[in-house]
Amino acid sequence: MKQPKPMPDERIVALYWSRAENAITETDVKYGSYCRSIAYNILYDTQDAEESVNDTYLDAWESMPPHKPTVLSTFLGKITRRISIDRWRYRHAEKRGGGQMPAILDELSDCASPFDVESVIEEHEMARLIGAFLDGLPRDERRVFLCRYWYMESVSDIARAYGFTSSKTASMLHRTRSKLRTFLESEGYL
Repeated sequence: MKQPKPMPDERIVALYWSRAENAITETDVKYGSYCRSIAYNILYDTQDAEESVNDTYLDAWESMPPHKPTVLSTFLGKITRRISIDRWRYRHAEKRGGGQMPAILDELSDCASPFDVESVIEEHEMARLIGAFLDGLPRDERRVFLCRYWYMESVSDIARAYGFTSSKTASMLHRTRSKLRTFLESEGYL
């Protein structure tokens, strides 16, 4: 049986704005697996990931209106990521472990301390600088970096997705972090 074609983003956003109950259903049809993937890569727990996605839909419902996202996937991805990281922090307040977060924060400590990364990353200027840095990277290098540090994917999953060895992927990430550190130093951030 053929699956129905997902609704265009503009129509989904219009459903939120008109407070139509099927807005969340349509969102889940089109972006459910995307949001679950982000949440699971952070939390490594199916139930916590599902709760984060449900909270994402609630946050989207409460945010629209007044927000009218032009790129719904990015809007939902940011919400899912924020909620999942908050849930991870809450669950791991007294212990480290679980998911990709500890390893990712350790890797980024070469560029800045984990505290700096967590507190500064959302500032507009830092986001602009990182965006400019990423825009200057070759396509594969940029994608691998985003898979690791935005989508919180494991090195082995990234390697498999791009047909690289885990060693090549880890080396690529190391070189990119070094370039990022140099770039941020040149901009006066380290």
